[in-house]
Amino acid sequence: MNTDDHSAARGKPFSQWKVFSAAWGVVLAFILSNSAAPLYVRWQNALHFSSGTLTDVFAAYIVGLLLSLLFVGQLSDFYGRKSVLIPGTVSALIACLLFMFSHHIPELLIARFLTGVYVGVISSAGMAAVVDLGGAIHRKQASLIASIAMVLGAAIGPVLAGSLSSGLNHPIFWVYLIQFVLFLSFLIIIFMLPLPVYTHAPKETQTFRFRLPTISPEYKRFVGVGLAVFGPGLTSTCFILSLGPSLLSSLLGVKSPVIFGGVAGMMFISAIVIQFVFKHFSLKSILLAGTFCTSLSMICMNLAVHELSLAPLIIAALFAGPGQGLGQLGGLTIIAFNVPERHRAESNALMNMGSYIPAGVLPVTAGYLTDATNLTTGASVFTIALLIMALAGGYYVIKALQKPFLEASIVV
Repeated sequence: MNTDDHSAARGKPFSQWKVFSAAWGVVLAFILSNSAAPLYVRWQNALHFSSGTLTDVFAAYIVGLLLSLLFVGQLSDFYGRKSVLIPGTVSALIACLLFMFSHHIPELLIARFLTGVYVGVISSAGMAAVVDLGGAIHRKQASLIASIAMVLGAAIGPVLAGSLSSGLNHPIFWVYLIQFVLFLSFLIIIFMLPLPVYTHAPKETQTFRFRLPTISPEYKRFVGVGLAVFGPGLTSTCFILSLGPSLLSSLLGVKSPVIFGGVAGMMFISAIVIQFVFKHFSLKSILLAGTFCTSLSMICMNLAVHELSLAPLIIAALFAGPGQGLGQLGGLTIIAFNVPERHRAESNALMNMGSYIPAGVLPVTAGYLTDATNLTTGASVFTIALLIMALAGGYYVIKALQKPFLEASIVV
């Protein structure tokens, strides 16, 4: 396989079933990741832990994800996508079993850790596989499918868990049994997908050597642009998912998992809709719109905390989703067009690593600050910090895209 460009993929017909089959794994990753959100309050009440411990459970997910991203991208680019997709899916199956039968905090932490491992596999190798199967002339369409698959799964997860929580006595078992069966279906699909196994002509490159993820200097700008918008957008949705239930329960007196599942679902449905709206816009417009949405979301979140009002919280969620969705769409697309195929998974991994670090650190910090002070103070500090981060990211996008780059196979 040519390591310098996409020429091996040029001329391949666009096969929708292949692309959508690969995207099925992306959908499942974020169903698994976000289905925990409406169940946090149930676990918190059953196991009697604080908001700080609640964010530790979320942090276990981030740790698994970051460790996965450290090596999955380079393994995938060296050995091929299947070499990491298969063990990654097995880790998701184990996580489902742990969720189904967990009655203690350590089991919950391990399950969330393995969930993070699988999301790391999908965020790098899985999304790269979707773009690979789209072929060279359908990269923008395949990038859109991969990005929408993420937020579709993120929308389905909390709605599924929230609805089952309201109608069943033991919803956790059924939520993860359903997902266990779905992951078995994807494991079968992986073996059927015609994903390439890479060969390495130079003798010295035949042995894999682990290193920290890196890319050539000429590609760093493209990863940085995606990171500048996707990072703050992802952090805003992670905050709503991790501390949103406590915010609804403590400040607003809303305890129903159905309501929070609905709010989280709307957040990601808005992310899907906005990507269809912006799919024909320029990359610069997509990325700056993502910055705007994330900034407005944090302003509304701050207002919700201080006014003790549900309406600004819902508006914050409806803008947080598009902030993440547009950031991811812009990041995946600019990488797809400007980074060679053999470096694409590692570039995706770097963008996701840089995004998930603040997405893990800031909500966890806000959780412990909440324990030390109160929920209003913790949420206020978080929203102001993230607003500054989002605005700085928008400024970076404006500066970075002043230089030429590829968009839809043309130089702009």
